[in-house]
Amino acid sequence: MSATTVYARRFVSLVKFEHTVFALPFAYVGMILAVGAAPSFSLLFWITVAMVGARSLAMALNRLIDHEIDARNPRTAGRELPQGLLSPEQVALFAVLALIVFLVAVWQLDPIVRWLWPIPVAAFGLYPYTKRFTWMCHFVLGASIGLSPLAAWLAAGSPMALAPVLISVAVALWVGGFDVLYGTMDIGIDRAQGLQSIPSRFGIARALTVTRIAHLAAVALLAWAGISLDLGPVYFLDLAVVAALLGYENAILHPDDLSRLNTAFFTLNGVISVVFLAGVVADVIL
Repeated sequence: MSATTVYARRFVSLVKFEHTVFALPFAYVGMILAVGAAPSFSLLFWITVAMVGARSLAMALNRLIDHEIDARNPRTAGRELPQGLLSPEQVALFAVLALIVFLVAVWQLDPIVRWLWPIPVAAFGLYPYTKRFTWMCHFVLGASIGLSPLAAWLAAGSPMALAPVLISVAVALWVGGFDVLYGTMDIGIDRAQGLQSIPSRFGIARALTVTRIAHLAAVALLAWAGISLDLGPVYFLDLAVVAALLGYENAILHPDDLSRLNTAFFTLNGVISVVFLAGVVADVIL
């Protein structure tokens, strides 16, 4: 295997490229709702490139800023930076390249986003530090990913409106809620290192309650967005499926049994985002 292939695989692993499925469908939702029809290939392509660049930048910054913390956590000590498989300089260069890709894509979209791009970039840089001073860090992560539907809506040329804001807040609550679940895996090490999280601050039982409330609010906001846009029955039927999946995700986890956490976090959340996108496509385009 060539050195190029080895390093390419390391960078793909570094940014968890396969997890782009969590965020990309919501950007597509914002784009489709803004256009009200099938988007042009150009719009679809550049929003996809922008999302890949933005997410790669966000993950690279997260791994770079947290590499010393990751090295002290048995769960994350095997990541590329703690293991020395990639150097901080290499990851910093990768982040710069990801930023360039993001900006190139931004400049192909509606001119308004050329002024707004520093907002998500600032959020990406802020999030890794938040666990050092606030247990609300989960919802800072949620907000940074939640910008995607609103950003795509604006990038498609539609003016600011209530619906994309509602969807963005809903995504922020959905992502923040499942990141609370993710945080239960590190409750001991977070307390030992003085890091902030809802599980480490309030315990697992209350953390699960926070997630359930956040997910319930997310569904309510998505329903409000559908009403605001006068969407059809297909959208609301699909939203009912999303609500059921979120309910199942929360139902399989208990304070004394988190054995199905990987199913709840990785599998179901990817399914939920794709299902929601499918409902929007069916209602708006088909």
